[in-house]
Amino acid sequence: MGRYIARRLLLTIPVLIGASFLIFAMVYALPGDPIRALAGDRPLSEAVQAQLRAEYNLDDPLWLQYLKYVGGLLQGDFGTDFSGRAVLDTIEQRLPVTARLALAAVIFEALIGLTAGILAGIRRGSFFDNLVLVTTTLIVSVPVFVLGFVAQYVFGLRLGLFPTSGIGEGWYSYVLPGLVLASLSLAYVARLTRTSLAENLRQDYVRTARAKGLKPAVVIGKHTLRNSLIPVVTFIGADIGALMGGAIVTETIFNIPGLGRAVYDSVLRQEGAVVVGIVTLFVFFYIFFNLVVDILYALLDPRIRYD
Repeated sequence: MGRYIARRLLLTIPVLIGASFLIFAMVYALPGDPIRALAGDRPLSEAVQAQLRAEYNLDDPLWLQYLKYVGGLLQGDFGTDFSGRAVLDTIEQRLPVTARLALAAVIFEALIGLTAGILAGIRRGSFFDNLVLVTTTLIVSVPVFVLGFVAQYVFGLRLGLFPTSGIGEGWYSYVLPGLVLASLSLAYVARLTRTSLAENLRQDYVRTARAKGLKPAVVIGKHTLRNSLIPVVTFIGADIGALMGGAIVTETIFNIPGLGRAVYDSVLRQEGAVVVGIVTLFVFFYIFFNLVVDILYALLDPRIRYD
């Protein structure tokens, strides 16, 4: 296990380098001049523009810009935005907000998705099973930004059950955006759990356990559910990183000052350093949680071993 973890950690290095270079290239190779955009309606003089380009290395070739950026990362410097604020300060301020939102989404995803999937798998063909299938299909078919605006209007403005924007009411402010952020994922978790559980219930070892006279709760809880959860845990673990990246839309709709909202605002202002730094961080989270999931495999199924 230790050798496997060390090998995966070493493989993380080239993956992060490749991902950060692609992100960097896509951000800085796009047409447009961030210095001119910074000036707005009042253009800066040529001397000031030249000074700013030199300060932010915008006059260098793309490969040289990237090497200077990586050199700063190795020293813990994520760069600065055009206002002179360190990108690392922005990350430190906004990361806890996005982490709380992602945590709320994972809780909804696990509780609602697993519960619906388990009940649908046990009662396959029943009214509840059909209801889960129809509901999850509807959720998957509707874009997240549409669900966000509908939820904000119905539950926030019309019914007044939840705050419509901001985080002024603590954890309660994360309930509605967390549910919206988790909506697509919990639909997949419910369907995946149902399919996996229904398939395992038809296996020979389940029929043998029932023939021995074991109670249904023991057959499902101890034998069937443990094997059925392996693909579900894989999806949830990989989805944690995706939820943090996918929070861009949700945080914008609900005006939540997290990393996703920072990326959105930085794209509008063409703040390349902020976009590259935060998106690279999202990639790291995605890789890290995938590694955690691989380690959890051995806990869920003792037959899994890593050489």
